Amino acid sequence: MGRGGENYGKRENAGAASSKQETFPAWARDVKQCEEKYQVNRELGLPSAEVEKRRQIYGLNELLKHEPTSIFQLLLEQFNDTLVRILLAAAIISFVLAWYDGEGRGEKEITAFVEPLVIFLILIVNAIVGIWQESSAEKALEALKEIQSEHADVIRDGKKVSSLPAKELVPGDIVELRVGDKVPADMRVLSLISSTVRVEQGSLTGESEAVSKTAKVVPENSDIQGKKCMVFAGTTMVNGNCICLVTEIGMNTEIGKVHSQIHEASQSDTDTPLKKKLNEFGEVLTLIIGMICILVWLINVKYFLSWEYVDGWPTNFKFSFEKCTYYFEIAVALAVAAIPEGLPAVITTCLALGTRKMAQKNALVRKLPSVETLGCTTVICSDKTGTLTTNQMAVSKLVAIGSRSGTLRSFDVEGTTYDPFDGKILGWPVDGMDANLEMIAKISAVCNDAGVEQSGRHYVAIGMPTEAALKVLVEKMELPEKYASSSAPGDPRRCCQVWNKMVQRIATLEFDRDRKSMGVIINSSSGNKSLLVKGAVENLLERSSFIQLLDGSTVELDKYSKDLILQVLREMSTDALRCLGFAYKEELPEFATYNSDEDHPAHQLLLNPSNYSSIESNLIFVGLVGLRDPPRKEVRQAIEDCKAAGIRVMVITGDNKNTAEAICREIGVFGYREDITSRSLTGKEFMDHPDQRNHLRQNGGLLFSRAEPRHKQEIVRLLKQDGEVVAMTGDGVNDAPALKLADIGVAMGITGTEVAKEASDMVLADDNFSTIVAAVGEGRSIYDNMKAFIRYMISSNIGEVASIFLTAALGIPEGMIPVQLLWVNLVTDGPPATALGFNPQDTDIMKKPPRRSNDSLITAWILFRYLVIGSYVGLATVGVFIIWYTHNTFMGIDLSGDGHSLVTYSQLSNWDKCPSWVNFTASPFTAGPQVFKFNTNPCDYFRSGKIKASTLSLSVLVSIEMLNSLNALSEDGSLLTMPPWVNPWLLLAMSISFGLHFLILYVPFLAQVFGIVPLSLNEWLLVLAVAFPVVLIDEVLKCIGRCTTGPWYSPATISIKHKAE
Repeated sequence: MGRGGENYGKRENAGAASSKQETFPAWARDVKQCEEKYQVNRELGLPSAEVEKRRQIYGLNELLKHEPTSIFQLLLEQFNDTLVRILLAAAIISFVLAWYDGEGRGEKEITAFVEPLVIFLILIVNAIVGIWQESSAEKALEALKEIQSEHADVIRDGKKVSSLPAKELVPGDIVELRVGDKVPADMRVLSLISSTVRVEQGSLTGESEAVSKTAKVVPENSDIQGKKCMVFAGTTMVNGNCICLVTEIGMNTEIGKVHSQIHEASQSDTDTPLKKKLNEFGEVLTLIIGMICILVWLINVKYFLSWEYVDGWPTNFKFSFEKCTYYFEIAVALAVAAIPEGLPAVITTCLALGTRKMAQKNALVRKLPSVETLGCTTVICSDKTGTLTTNQMAVSKLVAIGSRSGTLRSFDVEGTTYDPFDGKILGWPVDGMDANLEMIAKISAVCNDAGVEQSGRHYVAIGMPTEAALKVLVEKMELPEKYASSSAPGDPRRCCQVWNKMVQRIATLEFDRDRKSMGVIINSSSGNKSLLVKGAVENLLERSSFIQLLDGSTVELDKYSKDLILQVLREMSTDALRCLGFAYKEELPEFATYNSDEDHPAHQLLLNPSNYSSIESNLIFVGLVGLRDPPRKEVRQAIEDCKAAGIRVMVITGDNKNTAEAICREIGVFGYREDITSRSLTGKEFMDHPDQRNHLRQNGGLLFSRAEPRHKQEIVRLLKQDGEVVAMTGDGVNDAPALKLADIGVAMGITGTEVAKEASDMVLADDNFSTIVAAVGEGRSIYDNMKAFIRYMISSNIGEVASIFLTAALGIPEGMIPVQLLWVNLVTDGPPATALGFNPQDTDIMKKPPRRSNDSLITAWILFRYLVIGSYVGLATVGVFIIWYTHNTFMGIDLSGDGHSLVTYSQLSNWDKCPSWVNFTASPFTAGPQVFKFNTNPCDYFRSGKIKASTLSLSVLVSIEMLNSLNALSEDGSLLTMPPWVNPWLLLAMSISFGLHFLILYVPFLAQVFGIVPLSLNEWLLVLAVAFPVVLIDEVLKCIGRCTTGPWYSPATISIKHKAE
């Protein structure tokens, strides 16, 4: 129930209580019973006092406004991520330590706060992006409210109230509906004012045609499509007018239930497969970081805590707070090193690039994580109307009478849209139209209230889709030669205009459900009156006495000709074609002098629809057509591609079973002769199925027809519970809850409602089912590339952890400070990781089955490989640090040019005991223009003097990670088969990263911030000599991987060769 209005805030409980009461089945009760139930007289309506009383009970007729999630709550949710929490803790600790160090020295250098400030900045940006994405989730509910009616014509206190605000309606109100009105609430039809009433409710029910309404009772167990005596809120009147009784308002309407389902689905949003894997990785990382930090602490406890043993008991404890803080900073550095801070930014960048690629293929991604989720889609649940089909009625077969009685001619009609130039009629007479075909064209054009207009690049129907399709047929039939000169060539409506100019419509016999036909009385240019009729073929044959032959002559309709036409009708109906017949009558004695004059005696006949059947008697039958909502041309190939890619296609539609089955056979979901008894169920049959899960587990395609929104949701929910990754396509309001619930909701951009678009993750700009398949391929490629850069970044972090751990374990001075590690993780690693997202797509990517959503991001073998690589990174960075302190030359490279002093490894590993060393001195050394002297305190050689060794360690780390990005081009492919130039973006990114590293080395201000100094040529040779073996080590490990995986590797080898080519 809607809450709306502050005066009604207290009635929520009452409303909730009333909603729990058993719903009154108005559709299964006659009009009198409905009036008694709602205590209303249709002539007088409700009295004002009763309206107020009911409003207190039921509230306003509007959809519930759910309280939006507060910004503060959204902000807190951004820190539910394990990696983010670790990063936040590291930032806070770093900030406290920087503050403490500044207090101890009597000054606070800005450089000390660079690290925590940068981490805080990352967290803020990440939180802003997350809040922006999540705050847009409620837009689907807002769009739903826009399709509600704003006004209604109501009878109250015996008077008609025009344009009453629709939100003021209450159950029991009497409402009059006219053509073009939006239905303001769920209502029971009490009586028809016009002979027919049709309502367009496809957006709510999925039906492809407007539905005729009646006041007659239907069975109580009818589904929403079967409730012919009910009209539903948000649907549109397209024909006629009627009197209705409001039965449900606000959240109790069918559209209100959709609103609730969307809200419920939005509350059950689950993480994407990648997000789950990253969370699992974060939890493992937390455990590993904790263990290593404790281990580092225990290894170094002897440096800040000592004691003596007296009588076997430890006494005389000595604690150094300064050293304790120092090793605590090392632990923080370890945490910073272990966390891939740049990973969120690189993932976002890669997904954003993926959205651009998809946009070029007409797939507009609304939510970035959807790009990755598409790659592991295992089931596509597709709506039929407007998704697999064009949602545009088209004539596909034309049947005319032959040259003699008992013969028929059949023509196939091409085209699937309202575009008159889309296709032609196959087998059309070379010498032009004969008299029989002329009459079919004339009836189709004149006995017709619809039209076709061009809207942008598309043609759209104005009026009933079926009639619009007949207008398109007339244009494809073209004009007889005798009339061709009277029209402008190229005009998409020229033929219909010519036929309508030749006659004058003076009366219309509206369609009704009893006779199932529509007729028009026309006045020809000769002054003769005639009747043109179109309608259900069986009904027209019953009222026809003659048939018109090819040459225009008429003969009696014999039993053989009638049976032949009915046989053709059955064949066309089996193919799910909606058939319409055409007939005419030339002798109308009652209307011989009628000219639309209301005083003419014949006018009285037209005022009573019960006379129409007698007027439309003794007809001359001329032919029939078969219409349908045709499948899109490219859908069949897309279904085949899905099968090759291991993706199951399930069609879920609100349309009837026969039509849906015929379309599914035509597009390849089912074979033409396949027994689909167990594969095709209605929504109601599925809900009553004893084993729903096993039904959904069947291999191949499935069909669910006459499906309601709750059926779609249940199917999606069961599939997700079974571990499937579900993409749901749709365009109507009825699809929105399931779109929201699915892993990937795909809405139609052209025919889709705003509700469906806002509930979706992706919008198809061309409404083309095959675009989804292309998007899945792109998603798979993006995931493969993301795996590449995630492996690359994680292996780099393992190396940094190994470096810090070895530094602590060996007891040597700290090689790299946290701000340097942060720079490497964020800036230096960022460009290569992003460039790995441009790796070319495998040629056979859509011939492989979809990956399981629980597949490991990093296998045991890959983890072992990167532990080996990481160990080498640790050895190389620590090793180069030790080499500078202990060697003048290494591998023939002279390192003595800067004049630094050499120490033994023993001195380096016990540097904290330097103050006790006798006669220890350290020579000054140069680094670029700077000279470092240690006259006052030689032990500073291991503190401020380590700046050159630290720079070498950092440079080795950067160089190794650049070379390691080449290793990440392929999981197991050698650089010999997949050379670096396969991805030129990676080479450019490596150049950028090296350029950034040179920038901080050779710009004095930046060098001071990062605590580094310029390197000489010989020192760069040392860096490269120590870094290059990482390529050789990984090549050996890849070779082992190829040999041990054996036959499983061959497809990858082939794809790598394709890439290299």
